[in-house]
Amino acid sequence: MQTAQEPISRAGSRGLTDELVSRLSELIQDGTIGKGQKLPTESSLMQTYGVSRTVVREAISQLRAAGLVETQQGRGSFVLTVPRRGSFAVDTTDIRTVDDVWDILDFRMGIESEAAALAAARRTEQQLEELERLKQRFEECESRPRDAVEADFALHLAIAKATHNPHYRAVLDSLGPMMIVMPRFRLRTDDDATRSDNMRLAALEHAAIVEAIRRQEPDTARAAIRLHLANSRARMSG
Repeated sequence: MQTAQEPISRAGSRGLTDELVSRLSELIQDGTIGKGQKLPTESSLMQTYGVSRTVVREAISQLRAAGLVETQQGRGSFVLTVPRRGSFAVDTTDIRTVDDVWDILDFRMGIESEAAALAAARRTEQQLEELERLKQRFEECESRPRDAVEADFALHLAIAKATHNPHYRAVLDSLGPMMIVMPRFRLRTDDDATRSDNMRLAALEHAAIVEAIRRQEPDTARAAIRLHLANSRARMSG
């Protein structure tokens, strides 16, 4: 069995990026790279693991999307948090097929539809302002799709916060930004025009959710987010 700091074998069952994500997560988990510490440089990771710069950058992007690291311009990537053992979480390296993604969407539909209804009943004016801001932030991602996953997750997390029930926020926190329909599947199957159309549709769906929460209509909010997630599933199926 290979250790976390040995070169990655190309004979393994996982892809190089997924394996590198797992290795770096293990180093963060066991404290080799502690909270607040800087990840090795791209060149160092390439040499240590025998992978290309593209693989290194994609792995760091996935760690960033999962909320484990942040990248500071000109300084590198730093550990934000340490994954907790035994807590509820989804191992993104185990999500490999469209069926796996659909399972996540089914789970989210049950959790988030009730979260949206509660948010409509309980949100504050300040939380509504935050939802409006995050809705706009997602809409602006049409010109920079690489930022769309984190913007999408931020909006859904803000809805969970507006429930004033900490358990909804905890569930979404544990899933992290990678719950947003695993964008690598989209990137493999969609052309630029299709991705742009899908982002516009998702933005309209987000607007309907936020509007229902603004009007404090729980049933409408519940229906709007269920429609959004059902449409996400339909977009995944082509």
